[in-house]
Amino acid sequence: MAALQANPRPLKALTIGRRRPSPSLNPTRLRCSASGKSAERSYSVTLLPGDGIGPEVVAVAKDVLSLAGINFQFKEMPIGGSALDAVGVPLPDETLDTAKSSDAVLLGAIGGYKWDKNEKHLKPETGLLQIRAGLGVFANLRPAAVLPQLVDASTLKKEVAEGVDLMVVRELTGGIYFGKPRGFGTNDNNEDIGFNTEVYSVSEIDRIARVAFEVARKRNGKLCSVDKANVLEASMLWRKRVTILASEYPDVELTHMYVDNAAMQLIRDPKQFDTIVTNNIFGDILSDEASMLTGSIGMLPSASIGASGPGLFEPIHGSAPDIAGQDKANPLATVLSVAMLLKYGLGEESAATRIEAAVIETLNRGFRTGDIFSSGTTLVGCKRMGEEVLKCVDLQKPAAVLTL
Repeated sequence: MAALQANPRPLKALTIGRRRPSPSLNPTRLRCSASGKSAERSYSVTLLPGDGIGPEVVAVAKDVLSLAGINFQFKEMPIGGSALDAVGVPLPDETLDTAKSSDAVLLGAIGGYKWDKNEKHLKPETGLLQIRAGLGVFANLRPAAVLPQLVDASTLKKEVAEGVDLMVVRELTGGIYFGKPRGFGTNDNNEDIGFNTEVYSVSEIDRIARVAFEVARKRNGKLCSVDKANVLEASMLWRKRVTILASEYPDVELTHMYVDNAAMQLIRDPKQFDTIVTNNIFGDILSDEASMLTGSIGMLPSASIGASGPGLFEPIHGSAPDIAGQDKANPLATVLSVAMLLKYGLGEESAATRIEAAVIETLNRGFRTGDIFSSGTTLVGCKRMGEEVLKCVDLQKPAAVLTL
């Protein structure tokens, strides 16, 4: 990539920000327990650094959050592999209780080679599923936009990647990851089998669909529902309910797409998508695929919110144990997750905007971690990238604003 321009054009919004006149959306009306505390500007945040690079990126994000001009009380708790090592379970009761009693939860990453051979109930990933269920955060918002500063980092041709700006709304607490029956057994031939159940109720589909319609209404008014209704009964019900609810949102253009085609179209013509809504397993896969359109999964945040109680905010990358402790991690996805925490978890949009702007200004100044490095930019580690973001947080006139 060529050196960044001194006076780059303002960055296109990477939204749930308003783009078109519409009825008021409060996607976090799903979760507003902290909204009444806005005047106090004092919040409790549970930090779950987790495993691998998690502690490194959360440390940077904590420092950034501390400069948001708001009073925070932080409490760090174990989850995942670190919890397994400390107390023998991936989600200790004390961790869940602390998270539930806080205003927001920031998670780093979980998992690693060390625990790969553990039984299922003793795997770090079980702790992640448990805290999502425990907090009741059923709606996962995952933005994916190709920033002008990083367009050449995408593996797609520039003309395909440039201008991509989409949001995946993933159902997070149902489907095959939680459905029952599940387990191991034997079949009629006395062979070992493993089985899982993909199951969705009307209420589960309706609540995530409403979130997606409202998100689409705040963006460009286009919603693509992704399913496998040509094969799966759960998807048939999904498509039926989403279609019925569409009548309540006449300003939103609804389309349907099978998941295999959606996976192909995300690579062939990603700009056709604006907002995507899908189930748990399809959303897991498609949002990771979408993240790579941007050039690095290390740039993308997420917000998980529910009907009440604290939201869960985390980068979508994994624990990357191969680079853990080497100061190579990209902390920007976690920093942007902090911005989503402020905006969707606490209603502190001004503070969120300052952090988003600081990230863009840091990129404009040419600083890059290894995953987004290119010729003409400055290679830095996790800690230095965090320091550069901190320097930019207090800038009065940032070059551009990123709106997640």
